Amino acid sequence: MDKPIYITPEGLQTLKTELDDLWKKQRPETVAIVSWAAGNGDRSENGDYIYGKKRLREIDRRVRYLRKRIEDAVVVRPEDQADHARIFFGATVTYVNARDEEKTIRIVGEDEAESLVGKISWISPVARALMKCKVGDVVTLRTPAGEDELEVLKISYCV
Repeated sequence: MDKPIYITPEGLQTLKTELDDLWKKQRPETVAIVSWAAGNGDRSENGDYIYGKKRLREIDRRVRYLRKRIEDAVVVRPEDQADHARIFFGATVTYVNARDEEKTIRIVGEDEAESLVGKISWISPVARALMKCKVGDVVTLRTPAGEDELEVLKISYCV
């Protein structure tokens, strides 16, 4: 393992909920379909059987992945960060870029990142550029389109 698997308590709960749904609901339903389809005779041309087995493999692969991620996860409670004046994992940050666009993001774990709702991974370029900054700091972000300057306007550790 080359880097830790940081995750917020909410992110860990989301992974556990997904695992629970896959293992206790989706997998038993799929097993029932495959069992029913297997009883129908010729399996080589039985779509329910073939696609059911494929779905079981997908579920089992995801279950193994989720169990490993949950086992290796390092839960970081944002409110427990030592220095709330600086940006660290779990911070909600409002910044303005060189085009005068104001954005608010939350720095979270890789498994819980959703850029469309403002949750970015702690290893993303924006998060890495902002780490350890405080309100008023201006940092340079290198993007494929060139360099962009980000000015930190607000830092919060509330969920």
